Amino acid sequence: MNFQSTNTSEWTKQKTLRSALLFVLHFFLLILITAILLFHDHFSDLTAVLKENGANYLYMIFCVLLLVWIMYFYFFFEDRRVLSSAKNIALIFTILNVYIIISFFLGEGVHIYARPVALVALLTFVLLGRRDAIFMNIMCALMMFIIDHFSGREFASHNEIYSSLIISFSAGMIAIFFGDKAKTRFQIVGIGAFIVIPIDLIIFLLGICEFLEAGGSSSELPLFEQVLMRMGYGLFGGVMSAVIFLAVLPVFESMFNCLTAFRLRELTSSDARVLKKLKEEAPGTFNHSMMVAQLAEACATAIGEDVDCARAAAFYHDVGKLHNPEYFTENQGEYNVHDELTPELSADMIRSHAREGYQLIRAHRLPQFLADVAVQHHGTMPIRYFYAKALKMTDGELNIEDFSYTGPKPQSKIAAIIMIADASEAVVRSLNKRTPEATEKAIRDIIEERMELDQFSECDITMADLTKIRQALVASLTGVYHHRVKYPQLKYKHADGKTTGENL
Repeated sequence: MNFQSTNTSEWTKQKTLRSALLFVLHFFLLILITAILLFHDHFSDLTAVLKENGANYLYMIFCVLLLVWIMYFYFFFEDRRVLSSAKNIALIFTILNVYIIISFFLGEGVHIYARPVALVALLTFVLLGRRDAIFMNIMCALMMFIIDHFSGREFASHNEIYSSLIISFSAGMIAIFFGDKAKTRFQIVGIGAFIVIPIDLIIFLLGICEFLEAGGSSSELPLFEQVLMRMGYGLFGGVMSAVIFLAVLPVFESMFNCLTAFRLRELTSSDARVLKKLKEEAPGTFNHSMMVAQLAEACATAIGEDVDCARAAAFYHDVGKLHNPEYFTENQGEYNVHDELTPELSADMIRSHAREGYQLIRAHRLPQFLADVAVQHHGTMPIRYFYAKALKMTDGELNIEDFSYTGPKPQSKIAAIIMIADASEAVVRSLNKRTPEATEKAIRDIIEERMELDQFSECDITMADLTKIRQALVASLTGVYHHRVKYPQLKYKHADGKTTGENL
């Protein structure tokens, strides 16, 4: 998903100072973890080690500090949503720390080429987005090169350390560029296998250089065996990038409550707890949500928004109706409970589902985005039916705000899509004639009404977007509520003389 940076004038000094302090604290944690890894087997003679390589360690710390501050300024100018919460800052440093720990043990215990070089790229791409993943991949490659080069630990040659830098950069970039095409976990493993190609190509070319430097004699056959072994380690590192990514991604999704394509598919499956409850206790609302999801997908595709996010938001936008499902038309039979309530009380019961949906989603620790759409999808729209009913029952003036949703208004394009699709599905279903012309007019009226009531003023949706949404809704709803042939009632006469009938 794409997020726009907050305007500089809106960024307060308090937020700037807080995020800077958090970066400093995480930098010290990063250095502490690195120091434990480097000196865990030298604590007894730590003084001697520091005396021998103290200058290198100081230079390493300075370089890592410089990279951390470059990271800070990148997010400050390019993506301030990362700096807007301590959770996001902790996320990016946790990714770095996990990679450094795994790389240290694989680098020293197995081989430097056995590291999961695309792990940071894949995690950042899925959790934060492509642009941040490209930057973090570069930072991670440089950071590991600095630690390898100045750590004083002789677990790899200089050529291997330098080639590891190129391998980390190139493998991570390729994983990012092909990440959009991976929609399943098996395809992620495929990406891990694909990045083996540049990894092993670099290792092979480095081996050729070493062979030529050795004179190219046939007596150097063991060198080729070493190259093949290194290429095997490269194969291991590429595949393990995907395997470790799939293993730790659910942990990151749970710890930081992140919204990913994989988690979205799990949340919209038939086994999802809240949706299962909605289907059992409010079947009318569940069927309505399924229909809105289909419409939302078409609208999101039309304006280039994330289809998975739109679909999930539609599935959960009305879960607040679980609190009192019988108060909503789609779940009622012949008896309407609102016939015994005042219009004011009915309006209050109806509008409460947006707020209760937000609370239900947060109580189940589902992504914040779904909760936001649930509370925003009616904006501050009036509940016209009960307002009109109240007008008939009083001679005085009524405050329209007493019969309106409390908001907030849609804050994203997807929230606006759900607002329009939700109303369109309900209105078109109630039409006597669902012709394309009648459907188009009904949807146009819905959009224009919301524009007149200033419902889209707090999101960045454009007139061009609204036109595409209207066209997508007309095409989808016309396809759903199309004209059907009326089947005749038939009687079937069988060879044995029996007659059966079927009412179609």
